[in-house]
Amino acid sequence: MSRIKVIAIVGARPQFIKHFPFEKALSSEIELITIHTGQHYDDYMSKIFFDQMNMSRPKYMLQIGSRGHGAQTGAMMEEIEKIVLDEKPDWMVVYGDTNSTLAGALVAAKLHIPIAHIEAGLRSFNKEMPEEINRVLTDHISDLLLVPSNVAVQNLEKEGIRDHVHVVGDIMKDLVVYSTENDHISSRKQNGEYYYATLHRPYNTDEKERLEYVLDSLSKVDKTVVFSIHPRTINAMKKFDLSRDSYSNIVFIDPQGYFDNLSYLYYSSGLITDSGGMQKEAYWLKKKCVTIRTETEWVETIENSANTLVFEDLSGLNVLMSSSSEWDDKLYGDGSCGELISSLLLQNTMKKN
Repeated sequence: MSRIKVIAIVGARPQFIKHFPFEKALSSEIELITIHTGQHYDDYMSKIFFDQMNMSRPKYMLQIGSRGHGAQTGAMMEEIEKIVLDEKPDWMVVYGDTNSTLAGALVAAKLHIPIAHIEAGLRSFNKEMPEEINRVLTDHISDLLLVPSNVAVQNLEKEGIRDHVHVVGDIMKDLVVYSTENDHISSRKQNGEYYYATLHRPYNTDEKERLEYVLDSLSKVDKTVVFSIHPRTINAMKKFDLSRDSYSNIVFIDPQGYFDNLSYLYYSSGLITDSGGMQKEAYWLKKKCVTIRTETEWVETIENSANTLVFEDLSGLNVLMSSSSEWDDKLYGDGSCGELISSLLLQNTMKKN
């Protein structure tokens, strides 16, 4: 069989992280073409990941940038369609739940290109989140659904999706395993005990009263908070005239590259976040996590109090951090997700031919 051609769509920070182990694990029988939509374009949110991980530069850089959901998704689709018509791939691979994910999947579906959805089957059951809409729609037009757990299988079954669903684990675990085995998180970057924090969701940042409450709550916990501040949160603080100097217990740092971010988490006393991916990274590194959201897609992390959801009342963050937890070393696989996906792409291509 000749090499199969796979287009992978990336555009946001979590997708760069997932793309590295996929690219690294690919069989020599697969030709990979990467399209970077430019959904995240800040150097701290994009370029730094390609530099630190020595990933291949995307063949196509679309530079779509920030726009409203409809305008951004439509602009992506227009450009991706041109590339797909020219490249004629055997598969379209999309990751997760961003506008880039949906744009790539819709183009492929309309052009009858098989879609492989990595991280399929996740549900927050909160349709006010644009990510929930993106992931549901993508799952329903995908030809290969690559899920992290049996809970994701059950979610799909409830929606009538039963065929071509494969439990492969979580591809982000591949990178955590790689990072620990290759000594990429050996350097402590902050002295003393601290909690690590990352927050960027609109419901935590886009209203002044809410953002002030979140920052005030972080400033009152029993340890220093090292806050890796997302560009969205930086802009919100400027807009609302909130000074970093007002929060003496918080050490504000720039967004971090993958390995530095993992190092801060590894040496911390726990994580405070509204991120999806970091809930898992905290679990795999056996760090207690408090998630400032009303729901999580990663429901398995809540078992045994490894992760706790809070939203309305943030007064007891440090109490939640001090509670005991148990850990399942096999949660979301063993770190071989990339190899499993590579094999499934080859197997399913042979079945179609």
